[in-house]
Amino acid sequence: MAKEDDFQSILENGISFGRGGREKTADDKVKTKAKKKKYITGAHGSGSAMQKAKYRQQRANRHR
Repeated sequence: MAKEDDFQSILENGISFGRGGREKTADDKVKTKAKKKKYITGAHGSGSAMQKAKYRQQRANRHR
């Protein structure tokens, strides 16, 4: 059984699941082309990207 001290510390501090307090650094970032302007606008020539850009534009103009 757990002691009363353990319960008190959990109530005060909470329970943390995950990275163990490690801070994110620039090296932890995922490098992707998906957010770059050229890919968002479909300017790089891919048919799929141009289609996605068209849908994004339609969604942006929906409530105007």
